[in-house]
Amino acid sequence: MTIYQFLLGMVLALYVGFSRLSHLRFVAQDPMLTGVLQVSELPPQCTFWRFLASLHLQVAKQLLTVQRILRQRVWEAANVQLDTVTLDTDTTVHTLYGKQMGGRKSYNPKNRGKKSYQPILTFLAESREYMGGELHNGDRLTGRQIARHLESVFAALPRSVSTILARADAGFYCYDAVEAYEKGKAWFIIVARKTERLLEELQNARWKASPETDADEQCEFWYQPTGWSQGYRFIALRYKKKEKSEPEREQYQLFDSPEYRYRVFVTNLQEPMDRLLGFYNQRAGAENLIKEANNDAGLAAHPSGRWGMNCVHFQLAMLAYNLNCWLLLFQREEQAQVEQLQHTTLAIARLRFLFLAAKIWRHAGRVGISYSDQYAERGLFQRLMDRLRKVDPSEGRFLPVLATALRS
Repeated sequence: MTIYQFLLGMVLALYVGFSRLSHLRFVAQDPMLTGVLQVSELPPQCTFWRFLASLHLQVAKQLLTVQRILRQRVWEAANVQLDTVTLDTDTTVHTLYGKQMGGRKSYNPKNRGKKSYQPILTFLAESREYMGGELHNGDRLTGRQIARHLESVFAALPRSVSTILARADAGFYCYDAVEAYEKGKAWFIIVARKTERLLEELQNARWKASPETDADEQCEFWYQPTGWSQGYRFIALRYKKKEKSEPEREQYQLFDSPEYRYRVFVTNLQEPMDRLLGFYNQRAGAENLIKEANNDAGLAAHPSGRWGMNCVHFQLAMLAYNLNCWLLLFQREEQAQVEQLQHTTLAIARLRFLFLAAKIWRHAGRVGISYSDQYAERGLFQRLMDRLRKVDPSEGRFLPVLATALRS
C-alpha cells in the first residue's frame, strides 16, 4: 500500500465510525473499503500503527493544506459562492487517562485535577465546515498561538469570500487576537474577561433599561485595556442578583459584583446591542459541532502517547468530519438558501446513506450495488451519486454540477 492508501484507509475508517486503529480489523476484508483502496485486504493493526508513528509532525500541517485545496474544489463543483462568512473559534477539553505527551493539569471542569489536551478549532457557521485547528496541550492558549491560528484560518478561506464575521469566547480575549482580526479585515465580537479596570468602568458607566434583551440593564462605552494600542467599543449587560444564593456558574464570561452579574463584549461592529447579542448567541452551534467531532468523528480518541502521532490523527479525524460537510453541500436542494441549509450529523448520515442493507454484484466486468426496494432515501442517494459523477475539472477549475449558486 502507498502512503495515499494508508491515509485514505484511516480517514474512511474514521468516517465509517471506527475511531481506533484496533477497530480496523473489523473492516479488514470489507469489499467496499478494499475496493476503494484497491487491495485484497487491509494489513494488520500493527502496520497502521507503525505507519502513523513514522509520520513527521509536519504532516499535520500538510493535511490542513490538503483540506484547503479540497475545500476550494468542493466550493467550485458544488457552486458555493459565499461572499460573507461567519467564523466561530472555540476550544474543547479532552481528558487524558494515560501518559500522553503534552498533557497538563489545567482548566477541566468535568474532571478536575486530571491532565488534558485543549485543542483549538474554528468552524464556518454557514456550512459547518472545519476551517482550521490544531491539537494543543493542556495549558492555556497564549496570544501568539491564538494569532497564529487565526492567520492560518484566514488563509484557508476560499477565494469568493470578501467579508468575514467572527465570534469567540473569553478564552480569546487578548490584544493579539484583536490585532489578528484587524489584519484579516474581519468584523469580530469577543467576550471580555474580568479585570479590575474593566469592572471599575462598568460601575461608572451610564446604564439604561434593556427591553430588547434578557438583561435588566445595558450600556456601551469606548475603553482601551492596558497594553492595547487603541480603544474599542465595549457593550455590556447586567443582571440583578436574586436574594437567594445562586449556584456556582461555570461560564466564566459571566463575572460578578456584589449586586450584579455582567456580560461584556468587545467588538468593532456598529450594529445595535440587541442584534449583536443575538448574533453572538448563535455561536452556541459551534459547541454542537465540536461535540459531533468528538463523539462521531473520533477526535477525542488519541491513539498514542506520542505527540506527533496524536497531532496527525487529530487532522485525519477532522478530515473525515469535513467529508460529511462537503457531501451535504452536494446534496443540498437547488434553490436552498444559506438560512435553509440543514446540517446532518455524521452519525445520522451513516444511518441514512452508509449502514444499509444492500448486495454487491459483479457481472460482465462491472461491479454494482443493489439496494432494497424499501430504502426510503433511494432518490436522495441517487441524486447525490449523479452529482458526484459529474464532477470534472476543466482547465484547472471544477465546473459546477448544481445550476443555482449558494450565496450569502
